Amino acid sequence: MLKIDQLNHFYGESHTLWDLYLDVPQGKCTCVMGRNGVGKTTLMKCIMGEETPKSGSIEFAQDVELTNRKMEDRPRLGIGYVPQGRQIFPLLTVEENLRTGLAVRADGSKKIPERVYELFPVLKEMKNRRGGDLSGGQQQQLAIGRALVIEPRLLILDEPGEGIQPNIVAQIGEVIRKLIDEDGLTVLLVEQKLPFARKYADRFAILDRGRPVAQGEITELSDELIKKHLTV
Repeated sequence: MLKIDQLNHFYGESHTLWDLYLDVPQGKCTCVMGRNGVGKTTLMKCIMGEETPKSGSIEFAQDVELTNRKMEDRPRLGIGYVPQGRQIFPLLTVEENLRTGLAVRADGSKKIPERVYELFPVLKEMKNRRGGDLSGGQQQQLAIGRALVIEPRLLILDEPGEGIQPNIVAQIGEVIRKLIDEDGLTVLLVEQKLPFARKYADRFAILDRGRPVAQGEITELSDELIKKHLTV
């Protein structure tokens, strides 16, 4: 579904991603891991067009090269994105927040898919409440729901469990598995919580100082790799 090859990125003179490669197979959850500051969010921003790589390729759905596409092309191609920090609109209602995602649907539909409310019933219950009045966990569900209204083929989540209560984190994990197992969605996840990754991801990829150092099936995430690249 997504193939990244020889990707290099700079912030000014700082070389942040080094010859990075990553395979994200269709219908699986791939978890990108690594300590703080190793380039995980930068990688997501390169995929989404918020940052421009210096070199390398990002290929989506086998034949679409993303590095030469405008940022607004991603959702129309079928890529949903939930950035770190959620970035909902606090003064808009829940329903209005969801409708902002509809603007970039490829088919022009103006209807919120019922599947979003099936996955997150709280959004239907609170559709007339302002986004800023929701709890952190509810805001994260809203951010994911907004990404899902385009009915994406690939969903990218940047630390969806950050700063929210454990029961909501578990609900989000269960939703990820439902989307994969029932809807055939492909998920690319940035996550630092090992128990979450081991329970809900199918594959892992570890970055260290902007370089890819290991990737494979989640069952291959050994204690040695964790100690070397993930423990602080």
